[in-house]
Order: sequence, then C-alpha cells, then structure tokens
Amino acid sequence: MKVELFIPCFIDQIYPETAFSTVKLLEKAGCEVAYNPAQTCCGQPAYNAGFWDQAKKVGTKFLNDFSDDCYIVSPSGSCVGMVKNGYNDLFTNSIEHNRCRNIQGNVYELTDFLVNVLKKDYFGAELVGTAVYHDACSALRECGIRDEPRRLLSHVGGLELLEMRDQESCCGFGGSFAVKFEGISAAMAEQKVQNALAVKADFIISTDSSCLMQLQGYIDKHELPIKTKHIADVLTSGWANI
Repeated sequence: MKVELFIPCFIDQIYPETAFSTVKLLEKAGCEVAYNPAQTCCGQPAYNAGFWDQAKKVGTKFLNDFSDDCYIVSPSGSCVGMVKNGYNDLFTNSIEHNRCRNIQGNVYELTDFLVNVLKKDYFGAELVGTAVYHDACSALRECGIRDEPRRLLSHVGGLELLEMRDQESCCGFGGSFAVKFEGISAAMAEQKVQNALAVKADFIISTDSSCLMQLQGYIDKHELPIKTKHIADVLTSGWANI
C-alpha cells in the first residue's frame, strides 16, 4: 500500500526524529512511503488566529502538494483535524471543493491509520516504565481518536499504561492561546504534569508534538522527574539496527 507522508511544522522543525519514527512504523507495517519535500503547513495557525484568507492560500498549497487518490498519514491529530474540519470553512463550494473532499477522506492520523486501516497494533516495541497517555484535544474531539493509541501502547513490552485525573483535559497549548493567555496556559500545563506525577508516571505520551512541547517546557523549567514522548517514538523503541 502506498501512503503519502504529511509532516507538520512542529515535527519538521523541532522533532524530526518523530518523522523518521513514523516512516519506520509505516514501512514495518508494509507500506510504501512517499514524501513530497515541497510540503509546508496546513494553514492551521492562520486559521485559528482568524486570518482565513491567508489560511486558504496555505491550504490551497497543501491540497496541491498531495494526491487526492492516495492515503495521507500524519503523526499529528491537530493538523489532521484542521484538514478534516477547518477546510470545510475554507473550501466548501469553492473551485477546490471536490479535491478537498477527496483529500479529507484520505487523510489519517498515524494511530488511527495503523489500527483502523492497516489493522495492526503490535510492532515489537519495548519501553520499560510507567506512562500516562495525554488525549490531545484535536485528536480526541476533532478526529475521535481515543482507544487507538491505548491499544497500541498496551502491546509495548515493559510499559505499564496508567490513567490520571482529568485525563481528557487540555494541556494548555492551544497554539496562539499559549501566547495570548500565558498565565492560564502555564497553569493548565502544571495541572496536567502534576496529575501525571501523582500516579508516578515516568512518561507522558501523546499523538501531538505541540502538546508535548508545552508539557516538556514546564517539566524542564521545574526540573521534574518525568519525560514526554510522541507515540511514534514509543512504538519504535527497542528496535535494533532499524
């Protein structure tokens, strides 16, 4: 099966190892992975800030950078949620309407694709420790992803998955929200990290690097004994010479 890889801005610029982990997972699952280096952003920052005309220009480039007859997979529920939902506001009844609908039907967040399309949930990963899974807002609320990451993590050797208080609460990032409302954003990150520490978790795992960046920033500032990891990096942990 051929899939096209969509790597969001955060991962491209800050967490490139997660992009490579995504490729490894898809290839181990039997996929032929294609990557278009001309791709940039999905337009979500401009869209969320209210600049819809600018977001549409970026979104139009996104539609042209990908095929409308091939699966598109991304390690980000946030960006997939933008394409699946935000693009309705930008492209409904426009000249790009039909192409947009085709791409919306083909774009998947990574864990959703692995579990529900490829029907695979075991990749031979090993990570010793305890972890909580952070339900990123966009993955949970826009893409309906909840059980898929937990199912994948349940098959990671040596990893005990725990539930924490306020499991589905936001981490406080929210893109421009973290800039406009810094105090509230930091307090939300504190609450999420402290809830993870309360159950003695070694790791906070999520589908979204933006959430993990937010939480890791709080962890680093306060030198706390916990780490964040993207689920793609967890699912390739313990692999030898790959």
